[in-house]
Amino acid sequence: MAAILGAGTIGGGWAARFALMGWQVRVFDPAPEAIARLQQVLDNARRAMPGLYDTPLLPEGEVVVVETISKAVTGADWIQESVSERLDLKRTLYQKVQEHCGRDAILASSTAGFTPSALRGQGGHGGPVLVAHPVNPVYLLPLVELVATRDTPATLIRRARGVLTGIGMVPLPVRHEIDGHIATRLLETVRREALWLVKDDIATTGEIDEAIRLGIGLSWAQMGVFESGRIDGGEPGKADFQSRVGSSLAAPWSHLIDVPDLTEDLARKIADQSEAQSGARSVAELERQRDTNLVGVLRALKWTGAEAGAHLNAHDAGAEAEVIDITRPIATQDRAVPLDWTDYNGHMTESRYLYAFADATDRFMEIIGCDADYIATGGSYFTAETHIRHLAEVHAGAKFRVETICLNGAGKKMHLFHQMYSGDTLLATGEHLLLHVSLETRRSAPPAPKIAQRLGEIATAHANLPRPDGVGRAVCQRPGT
Repeated sequence: MAAILGAGTIGGGWAARFALMGWQVRVFDPAPEAIARLQQVLDNARRAMPGLYDTPLLPEGEVVVVETISKAVTGADWIQESVSERLDLKRTLYQKVQEHCGRDAILASSTAGFTPSALRGQGGHGGPVLVAHPVNPVYLLPLVELVATRDTPATLIRRARGVLTGIGMVPLPVRHEIDGHIATRLLETVRREALWLVKDDIATTGEIDEAIRLGIGLSWAQMGVFESGRIDGGEPGKADFQSRVGSSLAAPWSHLIDVPDLTEDLARKIADQSEAQSGARSVAELERQRDTNLVGVLRALKWTGAEAGAHLNAHDAGAEAEVIDITRPIATQDRAVPLDWTDYNGHMTESRYLYAFADATDRFMEIIGCDADYIATGGSYFTAETHIRHLAEVHAGAKFRVETICLNGAGKKMHLFHQMYSGDTLLATGEHLLLHVSLETRRSAPPAPKIAQRLGEIATAHANLPRPDGVGRAVCQRPGT
């Protein structure tokens, strides 16, 4: 069970991530608007987070808002503090927490700036306090900076990393305690420069954001500062770094740690420009746009297996494999509709039905032994014909499953019929004829004996199943004809 202390944007994000990863969650926040704010974050997370994965998440854990700290932390395995960045408030809170939490509970702070030593105070009273600093939105972005004092037991740090990895995050150990950790220090450096550019009328808030989101932001999302810098100079790469960058570091381009006075005039200028830039949209609309874009970026990285995408793939690979019962239709997909699978009509777009059925076919191929290792030996299946029927709508975040029946597995042929369901509602069917081919000749060829045997076993078992409605249907053919 996880206890979340503070249900703002960050605390609510933690609650959503834990809950959608199957944890029971208790939330404490005395603010009158806390429940409504938490519900909004949960709604956003339910819409966006499941679509990151190609395997089903665990059943969602219950999120309960409680009236006292003791009710929140009693029996909790993980306690995440996400209150305001006030050191006195945090220290007072920890004292109350440690009066009621279990000895083995992990206490962590979302602080963006304070070190664990500062959180504990000079006396170091009470148990260890870790810093587990995430990035907003917590339910989508995997990074969490993990900071500990030198005397924190290694076993506690290992446990913390295990919990964070288990909920789909990527713990980044910070080698030494330092105010602002890593991510905040980098962010604040950029933010200071942005403030100077606005103050000196060099650029507007919109122009600064364009410079990031149309350029370096896209590059950094996949390669960061140093790896993208390595390729900027072509083949010389890292060896040429000093000659290319060294001179610019000495140039008087940046204010670096100088901070402009945030006067009323500067604050008003930023507010006015920001309002002109995006004031036509509410914060809720901007959050949804952000989440949709992030899911698209993360899924693109997932497809290439790069950076954050590699961690999502690792999570999918860790899902428990189901026991295959060939006397029934075989479950070949069980997942949620990603945000980037929807279109201007507000439902899953037609091309993604084919995508989902193609994934189902790939899974069926793995089941019969036609996996990556087999394909590497020179054999595979190519699709020769496809017919998809769209029977009902499905929307972003909705869970769906695909059940597959093998209609024919003789010789070079593999004839599959996929049925896509959301609950008991049949959403679509996909009928696919595939031929086994030699990847050397690029022509049809018999499959290896072990593939043919497994495929034949499933086809024989499925011959005893009722023939699904829609098999062999043609375009424009009416039901029953």
